[in-house]
Amino acid sequence: MEEELAIFFIFGGGATFLLAMSPIGRAIADRIRGRGVGGGAGRAEDGIRFLQESHDSMLEELDSMRHEIGDLQERVDFTERLIAQKRDQDQLQGRSDVQD
Repeated sequence: MEEELAIFFIFGGGATFLLAMSPIGRAIADRIRGRGVGGGAGRAEDGIRFLQESHDSMLEELDSMRHEIGDLQERVDFTERLIAQKRDQDQLQGRSDVQD
């Protein structure tokens, strides 16, 4: 019985030691200390800060896109006016693009 108990402590202790030194063991220890995922106020503040920065950058990008769309709309309007002006000049000169 003592031999079996000694073997159990040797292998069990070695496995426990290896688990404690592994990343999984460190994560379990951090969770117990209260520094794990969702365990601390610092993580929540970091998450809120990240979301605020992300929100701000998305608003800046949206404003930039609105400006670009406005510029494109002005270009389209200008092009339509040029085409209409050319069409009016051709009609005044008696030209027609219609083929029989």
